[in-house]
Amino acid sequence: MKISYDPEVDAMYIRLIEGEYECRTLRLNEEIALNIGPGEKLVGIEILDAKEVLGSGKLPNLVVENLPLAKVQNL
Repeated sequence: MKISYDPEVDAMYIRLIEGEYECRTLRLNEEIALNIGPGEKLVGIEILDAKEVLGSGKLPNLVVENLPLAKVQNL
């Protein structure tokens, strides 16, 4: 899983499945869209106006529970 944020447009994308997929987009409302890939798998979630949708004007803290951390590679 990868979470990315673009502060210029205040948009967040949560990628649940790595790789390139041809997806259809299911809009839940004006701010939230789901990208659905092959086999009806949820590939990602797009959140526009992320600060308002998620954090009442600011980005929320991220809490990760019971997930192993990825190994960091030195470049």
